[in-house]
Amino acid sequence: MNVLGIESSCDETGVALVQVTGGAVPRLRAQALHSQIDMHQAYGGVVPELASRDHIRRVLPLTREVLAQAGCTLDEIDLVAFTRGPGLAGALLVGAGVACALAAALGKPTLGVHHLEGHLLSPFLSADPPEFPFVALLVSGGHTQLMRVDDVGRYELLGETIDDAAGEAFDKSAKLMGLGYPGGPALARLAEQGRADAFALPRPLLHTGNLDFSFAGLKTAVMTQFKRLPEPVQPAQLADLAASTQAAIVEVLVRKAMAAVRASGLKRLVIAGGVGANAELRRQLNRACEKAGVRVHYPELSLCTDNGAMIALAAAMRVQRGRATPTQDYAFDVRPRWDLAAA
Repeated sequence: MNVLGIESSCDETGVALVQVTGGAVPRLRAQALHSQIDMHQAYGGVVPELASRDHIRRVLPLTREVLAQAGCTLDEIDLVAFTRGPGLAGALLVGAGVACALAAALGKPTLGVHHLEGHLLSPFLSADPPEFPFVALLVSGGHTQLMRVDDVGRYELLGETIDDAAGEAFDKSAKLMGLGYPGGPALARLAEQGRADAFALPRPLLHTGNLDFSFAGLKTAVMTQFKRLPEPVQPAQLADLAASTQAAIVEVLVRKAMAAVRASGLKRLVIAGGVGANAELRRQLNRACEKAGVRVHYPELSLCTDNGAMIALAAAMRVQRGRATPTQDYAFDVRPRWDLAAA
């Protein structure tokens, strides 16, 4: 079965083709991705209307590119999957509309996919795929969640952010420091030159005994420290603040993730989402998991960002396990807010 996946939830247009045979782990045949970072930089963040218009321009050329890479024709597509939510409503409608129109023209079924489920399952396309069950740490721009994952579609929420997500803490802190957009990667690069213990920043909810997160207070603390820096701000001081900010976020993520693993009794941890590409987070998690005798799995770096491969994969695995029934109704809707545990 060949599954074409279309991702358009925010500021990346992704298309990919995944093949699944019997009970085997699905295989990525080809993918193509366009990032809108350059377009949104002038505005310091994502402009939803511009994002939607750019998805319209990109999705069909990317689809042709993917089919050419895979040496596949339209007639060989068995299922067209798309991101149904969560995300920006207008951006989601572009992917959903194109997917359903293409499927209708081909007489093939469609399936709407949860964006976070795509992230959650993306490590199955890596060289070291996990096995069920496992604990998952989902860390993206707008979401920070800990889940127990027993199988595809069988998710139990263990903890989540009550305000800003980890990705937002990275991006907003970077913006406060004048590091531009996208802020998270810029802050991580600058942190490599600084001292992680230079500023005493809070670790919110670290000692509450639960698995929830809160990063809004950390952002406020970063702003306070930045305003106290003498002008002109020296590059070394900015690097120290970036390193201290990253250290605070990473420590909370690692300690909460390891607490979830201990509470679950499982010995496997999966990291997914854009923040999962952060090098310091990976270093700290690798160290903690090695010490605890826990296997940790990551998606390939190319699959940490939003992409079509994870959408095609999630659809393929749902169908493979009988967890979803594709439709040929071609009437579609999108869900800008959508709880993964209820998906």
